[in-house]
Amino acid sequence: MDSDLTPAVYAALGAFAANTILCPIIIPWLEKLKFGQFVRGDGPSKHLKKAGTPTMGGIMIILSFVFIAILFEGQHSENLALILVTLGFGTIGFIDDFIKITKKRSLGLKAWQKMLGELLITGAFAAYLMNVRQAPGQSVVYIPFLHSSSIDLGWFYVPFLFLVMLGTVNGANFTDGLDGLASGVTVLITAFFCFAAWAMGSPVLPLAGAAVGSLLGFLLFNSYPAKVFMGDTGSLALGGFVAAIAILLKMPLFVLIVALIYLLEVLSVIIQVSVYKMTRKRVFKMAPIHHSFELSGWSETKIVALFYVVTAILCLVGYLGGRYII
Repeated sequence: MDSDLTPAVYAALGAFAANTILCPIIIPWLEKLKFGQFVRGDGPSKHLKKAGTPTMGGIMIILSFVFIAILFEGQHSENLALILVTLGFGTIGFIDDFIKITKKRSLGLKAWQKMLGELLITGAFAAYLMNVRQAPGQSVVYIPFLHSSSIDLGWFYVPFLFLVMLGTVNGANFTDGLDGLASGVTVLITAFFCFAAWAMGSPVLPLAGAAVGSLLGFLLFNSYPAKVFMGDTGSLALGGFVAAIAILLKMPLFVLIVALIYLLEVLSVIIQVSVYKMTRKRVFKMAPIHHSFELSGWSETKIVALFYVVTAILCLVGYLGGRYII
């Protein structure tokens, strides 16, 4: 652990300060523009009171993160790629949110439009990794829990990268459904990769710190009862960031551990839709799975706390899985 953690700490403090300044300024602006959350009538009835709460708060997360990231280490090619991936997915989310708000409906971009955008950004990131970065052993990924073990995926690396990126981004998107849920879970995941970047001496360390600080600042306004929601603007950007930093650190397999909540959320949707189409019966009371907990009588704050605790424990497990490399 020869890397100095100080830049990440300063980046975290700077992004936290930036977001605590931005939120009180931008939230009233979002209210004035009537950029309020549209709540579906077929969701949990308790969510109806959230209608009109300002959304697209991901703008503050992205602005504070990008500003501090560029200020500290934006000139490094890996960091620039990480910033652009985050911005790219955030832009898709912004367009999606904007359509929902202006059209007063729960559907923004069509599924194929959103997927096309995600594929294009992932393709650009893959092109950077294979043709620009060209780091030694680019197609190598670390295997958790095995002593000094890694695997070279060879030609399968690019398809694997697409699977990791799209799965993580949509997992983060589905996790965003309760006050403070996606932001709190993601700050723990990001803190794990921040520690990994420090231990490995990676240049992405300050950006990981900036992401942690930005999310902590946003969480002050997004925790229950939320004064602002991140919207797809924030959730897609965060998913893109988590996937990209894991790939840059050669740790995409660790996403299955530390971001297991993402995986469970997206799997619950896939299972629910698939089984319903075949049998016209539902496996869960509602998907994503956090809504099923709600309909089972759990309070919103209890569900969020449970998911925080599970993610924190999984990050500790992730450390054990990676102790030979970090």
